[in-house]
Amino acid sequence: MRRYDLDWLRVIVFGLLIFYHVGMLFVPWGFHIKNNVIYDWLTYPMWFLNQWRLPILFIISGMGTYFALQKRNTKQFALERFKRLYIPLAVGMAFVIPPHVYIERIVKEQFQGSYFDFWPIEAFTGIYPNGNFSWHHLWFLPYLLLFSLVLIPVFKHLKNRSDSAFIKFTRSLVNSPNRIYLLIIPLYLIEALMEPFFPVNHALVGDWFAICNYLVLFFYGFLLMTVKDTFWQTIEKHRYKFLLIAVLSFALLLSINMLFKDSTIRHFIEAMVKVCNLWSWILTLFGLAATYLNKASKLLSYCNEAVYPFYILHQSIIMIIANFLIDLQAGLFIKGMVLIIGTFGITWIIYEFLIRRWKYIRPLFGLK
Repeated sequence: MRRYDLDWLRVIVFGLLIFYHVGMLFVPWGFHIKNNVIYDWLTYPMWFLNQWRLPILFIISGMGTYFALQKRNTKQFALERFKRLYIPLAVGMAFVIPPHVYIERIVKEQFQGSYFDFWPIEAFTGIYPNGNFSWHHLWFLPYLLLFSLVLIPVFKHLKNRSDSAFIKFTRSLVNSPNRIYLLIIPLYLIEALMEPFFPVNHALVGDWFAICNYLVLFFYGFLLMTVKDTFWQTIEKHRYKFLLIAVLSFALLLSINMLFKDSTIRHFIEAMVKVCNLWSWILTLFGLAATYLNKASKLLSYCNEAVYPFYILHQSIIMIIANFLIDLQAGLFIKGMVLIIGTFGITWIIYEFLIRRWKYIRPLFGLK
């Protein structure tokens, strides 16, 4: 049975990604280019989104893998993953990411000349950040491809042994709104013991904290689907309990960050609060979506297909628009609205008229 709530969550979270990447122009955090005025207060809503937006995407991807393997053998699944992930990644790195890098080089006065002076010769010279060749925001695709292929033997084992002791143990955890929090133990160990030593770089090589963290979350997505209705019943019934824990833990996380200096003790405490917070928001969102969004619609069908090309295109379009805005004397609201509306509008035009209707173009952007 198709879970329409998962489709809705996927669309919503990827939609929020556009807002998040627009926000990155205006906060003190490192980004490719920056607005001429920085807004410190904006870091708090950005930080809120940052706690759970990527974890829930990897869990949803793991859940989608469960459904994909019900209709395919492992060889068919591996081929399908290659088509849906590697081909859009290659196309994106060749044609979508170069304008992004070009704008950054122009803004930072690291390159002079037109775009066609930059592409294709300079665009593929060296590895970013020292060079120009990169996957930038498309890093999600190689990580997902890696996890999908590496975990095939595990998924095959779980698929063929739905009544194994491990699945029964998982069902007993998921059946309780309290025991379900035991699933954060691996996440806590990774956060506490690996995060300080392996800063996230999204380069795959050496990115051990991110790889382990997202691999566990991706695996959890598949695992939660193996227990089926047990999980959905728990999160629907206790969604407001999870919401209360999420709000309290985020408030505690803010307090720890603002009131205590960095130390080893603070790190271990903060790591526990952080994983509890992200897990609570994930359970809350799944619970609310299962209650209110598990229904089909024509809008959902359209958005669910459009979300992948939107993801591939959006950040380069943000960069192109931002290039004309960041030095203007205008406020956050005006610039933000121009960026958000412009990004959604231009991306939709490209999707609707240059991708969606052309059967030879569709696979290049991950569409069937």
